[in-house]
Amino acid sequence: MTVSRDDIEAKARQLIGSVEETTDSAKDTALLAGVAVVGLIAAAFFLGGRKAKKNKSVVEVYRV
Repeated sequence: MTVSRDDIEAKARQLIGSVEETTDSAKDTALLAGVAVVGLIAAAFFLGGRKAKKNKSVVEVYRV
């Protein structure tokens, strides 16, 4: 059995195609995870700010 140049090129194209599909899938997943993390951080920031305003203490300092 001999392996021709066309066989090698076809296999290389097949591998490149599967690598590109995997890369695109990984990029989509990473983008979705990044958006979710930013959303959680923003929610925690805004909800934490509301809670801090409700329980805010006022300290008055008088200089004599």
